[in-house]
Amino acid sequence: MAVDAARSEARFTSAEAMRVMASACRAAELDERGAELIRLGENALFRLASAPVIVRVPRGLDWLDTARKEVAVSRWLAEEGFPAARIIEDLEQPLMIDGHPVTFWHLIVEGKRKASYGELGVVLRELHSLRLPDELELPSFDPFDKQQRRLDLAVIPEDDKVFLRKRWHELRGKYDELRFKTPKGPVHGDAHVQNLMVDDRGQVILIDFEAFCFDHPEWDLMVTAVEHHSLGWQTDAQYTDFVAAYGRDLYDWPGYDTLRRLQEFGMTTWLMQNVREDERTAAEYRRRISALRNDDAPRDWRPW
Repeated sequence: MAVDAARSEARFTSAEAMRVMASACRAAELDERGAELIRLGENALFRLASAPVIVRVPRGLDWLDTARKEVAVSRWLAEEGFPAARIIEDLEQPLMIDGHPVTFWHLIVEGKRKASYGELGVVLRELHSLRLPDELELPSFDPFDKQQRRLDLAVIPEDDKVFLRKRWHELRGKYDELRFKTPKGPVHGDAHVQNLMVDDRGQVILIDFEAFCFDHPEWDLMVTAVEHHSLGWQTDAQYTDFVAAYGRDLYDWPGYDTLRRLQEFGMTTWLMQNVREDERTAAEYRRRISALRNDDAPRDWRPW
């Protein structure tokens, strides 16, 4: 069974995801014709042309628990009145299609602007202040949970695999040395500004609950801190707005460098999954793996 699941993940291309999406839509009595692939990562995301619906197709059966968690988190945030993505309530979810736990979400009609880094800080501060209900059981944050699978299935040079596995073990040791002083609470787990949307009424909405967990808030501050201090993806003014809105700059914390290395490793192995899709993706992967081999090298990475 595990071998079959791995084979399914290994052949998870955009074409395979499209096939699964079409089958799921037919089972849900939705019209899949004209659906558009808008993202291919851990999940394939499709926007239907026939209805205001987003379809999420995970890579395989191993994502079943994650899909169930996403549905539960969406329902909890709806009960809290928190501005977040909403599942389609009149469908049984997740829907299993050929080993893929598919979920269906209300389309968020985007407005004319993108969310700001100050708004990201506000959303995270408010999220971290929520109290989880006893019946919602969430895992701890695990920066390593997908890495072994990604490495096993990756279509990359063998010396890259050897290097990444060695780095994986090194980072596990650094992770074990981390000491947090903050209390645990709800954590998004992949809290970058692209996981915020501004709808056509101007409301800022949190999306993508795949990594949602119960842990220390530093994991949510890690992404933007690394994007600024290491990658230079925000201006100083944008990052200042983020810090002012949330109330903390993770760069000042002694554990920041470990979190930086974990974040860069995850960003590289995430992209590594799609090197067969096109040369642009493969070139960006080569840029990132080259930088990981030299921690002192500038990170001229492109946002993806």
